[in-house]
Amino acid sequence: MSTKTDCSRRNFLCGTGAAFAGLLGGQLISGRANGAEGTDNSQQRLLLSSPLTHSDWMLKPGIAWGPAGVRHMLDMCKASGWSRVHWRVFDGGRTMYHSKLADPQGKWEQDNYHRHHGNLDILQKVESLDYSTFDTLAEAVEYGHKIGLQIYAWISINEDDHGWGIRSRFVKQHPQFRWCKRDGTVYRSQLSFAFPEVMRYKLALVEELIDGYKIDGLFFDWIRTGDVRDNPQNDAQGVADHGYEKPLIDGFKAKYGIDPLTLPNRDDRWVRYRAQPHTEFMRSARKLARGKDLPVSAMVQHPWAYRGDRNKIDGNLRGMLLDTTTWAEEGLIDEIVAAGYYLDGGTPAKAFNALREETKNKVDVVLYCWVPPDAAAFERDFALAQTLGTKQMLFWEADYIDNQSGSHKTETQKAMRARSRML
Repeated sequence: MSTKTDCSRRNFLCGTGAAFAGLLGGQLISGRANGAEGTDNSQQRLLLSSPLTHSDWMLKPGIAWGPAGVRHMLDMCKASGWSRVHWRVFDGGRTMYHSKLADPQGKWEQDNYHRHHGNLDILQKVESLDYSTFDTLAEAVEYGHKIGLQIYAWISINEDDHGWGIRSRFVKQHPQFRWCKRDGTVYRSQLSFAFPEVMRYKLALVEELIDGYKIDGLFFDWIRTGDVRDNPQNDAQGVADHGYEKPLIDGFKAKYGIDPLTLPNRDDRWVRYRAQPHTEFMRSARKLARGKDLPVSAMVQHPWAYRGDRNKIDGNLRGMLLDTTTWAEEGLIDEIVAAGYYLDGGTPAKAFNALREETKNKVDVVLYCWVPPDAAAFERDFALAQTLGTKQMLFWEADYIDNQSGSHKTETQKAMRARSRML
């Protein structure tokens, strides 16, 4: 797809050439074969939204640092008919807002992904962005509201690094709270919610965002995890190989009188027990959100998902230890979306329907789409969205719209505005 040819940091953090090739491939273009040309959908409109990473936009030529750059980004979103923007607040374990709990994004650790792979031009660019000098979230909320956009805080809650080299202050100070594999290997950056100290830290970050900014909602991204050198994070069947931290092993023994190390990794009791801390986090986060009357969204996985070098993920419960069925039944989320990376014949429609069934039709399921390369591609995605009956389309990721230019971009944006239900 022509929309993904820019020099972007994410191109180097996909893990391997195979993963990157998958990202570029036609299997990720949502709904391209589900076109409904000739159908009159002119009176139908849907909510259009998009996640936005400030640091990725800043790698494009001509994007200004400071308020002017943020305004350009949000103006492009507005012109595309996107009325909700999920503003990324964490870059790995660092922040792109002014936090008292975590360090701002800026210089990477000496041992990092880009230096190891010789991507020194990318490293130089990302290290020139000192987020201690500019609060991107504050500017996004102020200007976004001025032009009629909702700004959700996009919280990559499950990572404390991204690639490798931008670990959080917390994980460096408290390495004893990291994930542990079945064989006893400890992960480099991943923090386990089974430790009360981690739970308090993660919830404090959410509270800091809710109390400090007039955001319109929370967008919890559960698919992003830490250091790529720890991949694969699942066994050969796609079941999570972590969750063997001491609090979980001791708690399971106390409840069932069984050592989980004597059970298969995919034992249903053991899987569900390991998923409980994430559910407890979502319960507490929901309470915090209700205090400010904020909606809660989540991005999760699906049965055809993969990590890194196309390592299979066996869905949300077994593959990610995310009990989305319970989340929906308890009203912990308002909407949910399945990320758009597919193996084994997976498609956007299959992922959407699987998530709808998993959440028992109790929450709104959002259709994940890639930013369309042209107006015709958007119309085919829109037709798929109507067929599925979703209320919202989420376009990954906002900076791709700026890869287009001239009349080509104008026509694509015009097509999206014509189908957009503005808030």
